[in-house]
Amino acid sequence: MTTNEPAGEDKLDWVKTICWLVIGVYAVSKIVGLFRGEALTELFNFAEPSLAGLACAVSFILLILRSPRFLKSATMIEPSEARTVAFAFTFVFILMAAYYILRPVRDAMASDWTNTEISVLWNIQLVISTAVVALYGFMCSRIRFNMLVPAVYIFFAISFVAFYFGTSLVENAVLVDKAFYLWVTVFALLHLSVFWSFMSDLFNKEQSRRVFGFIAAGATAGGAAGPLVASQIVNDVGVNNLMLIASVMLLIPLPIIFYLQRLKVVDLHNEDIHADLSAARIGGNPFAGFKEFFTNPYLLGIGAFILLYTTISSFVYFEQTNLLREFTREERTAILSGLAATVNILTFGLALFATSRLVTKLGMPATLALVPVFICAGLLILAFAPILTVLLALQVARQAGNYGVTRPAREMLFTHVDRETRFKSKPVIDVAVYRGGDAASSIAFAALTDGVGLGIGAMAAIGAGIAAVWAGAGVYIGRVFGRKNDNLDSDKAPMGAIPATSEAIR
Repeated sequence: MTTNEPAGEDKLDWVKTICWLVIGVYAVSKIVGLFRGEALTELFNFAEPSLAGLACAVSFILLILRSPRFLKSATMIEPSEARTVAFAFTFVFILMAAYYILRPVRDAMASDWTNTEISVLWNIQLVISTAVVALYGFMCSRIRFNMLVPAVYIFFAISFVAFYFGTSLVENAVLVDKAFYLWVTVFALLHLSVFWSFMSDLFNKEQSRRVFGFIAAGATAGGAAGPLVASQIVNDVGVNNLMLIASVMLLIPLPIIFYLQRLKVVDLHNEDIHADLSAARIGGNPFAGFKEFFTNPYLLGIGAFILLYTTISSFVYFEQTNLLREFTREERTAILSGLAATVNILTFGLALFATSRLVTKLGMPATLALVPVFICAGLLILAFAPILTVLLALQVARQAGNYGVTRPAREMLFTHVDRETRFKSKPVIDVAVYRGGDAASSIAFAALTDGVGLGIGAMAAIGAGIAAVWAGAGVYIGRVFGRKNDNLDSDKAPMGAIPATSEAIR
């Protein structure tokens, strides 16, 4: 037994050595660049990350996961959870990288259409999203639970292969392009909804508060890697071949899914002692997700919270569009690239180190209301000073706050519902309600501006009122979550559960 321990230590040391070597080489390359007179903005252009920079970031994350002391102090992740969190991080990284390879293909198509055509597509999205969610509910009723999540990603992978061949087989290329535009938009929401449903079924409630933020950082990293890969290979492989690459990437997580289901029992000890998961089906009515959503006050509260978020997002998006009209296309690109860079950096930092601490220290009501309160204050400032600088700061706070704080916290809310509700009703909220909010808020904004003639200041004031209601919804649903948590703790003390550490309880 003792002879194996040094080998294990050597293995760990080699991993750390390679990580430090990558970080060191990256740092030296930047120092050399400084001595050569390169500007800091050129050396650290986060709007256009390099493969070397991403390798450095991955090495940094591996060092965190390999160091139990730093892992717990910096991220609040227990050593026994590190392996599961690492594979979950990898899972969502691959998913987001695949999506962000497809997104430029979709957005490039939209430039060929008029605003009216795009507006029609946005409204069609709501119908298609609702139909896809209903189909997903049917799958939940017919497919074994341990095969449900893999089946979703296999389905999307096959669909993008079909689009690849459709571009050459169908004569009406515009029709195929518009169908692809709609399908990628549906995929953008559903693939993440399914992922977080799986995470909610993997980790228990106490664990989710500590690990979801770190896992969400994987989505941010994947969102940075995907466009980088696409931009470097598109000229060599062509736009259509990016569909095939994304399809292959969607198949990579399949063994990870099965391995995570094993780690749920081996490392996390969150097995369901009342059922054999290998044979369990999520039965019931395929439309139970819709019925449960409209009859469950807790789910309606989550839906209202997301609906208010999409309304604010649409308002801020249209305000941004209006304020950028006076700039050239090149100037807009530079401004938005800087905005994306700032958002990615803040989101990664928040998700990596801050989100879990906010939930455990402030509680769920304050965490869910935090970003809406900041947005409300920002919109009030914008109402009195409708200038681009204020709006861009507001966009940074909204996007980074949502991706780094609100979204991970929101996903924790679904740890308090049963498996059928989690896998059937959650997509209704994440896809149908989200797209419905997009459609309704865009119509409302156009009516108030083009129809009534309200200006940026007045619209910002209306948006501030909506953000205040959004904050109230966050407090309400957070308190309901807390009461459910208290009732669970008092009514049930599961056998074999891992006791919470004193640090986590505080």
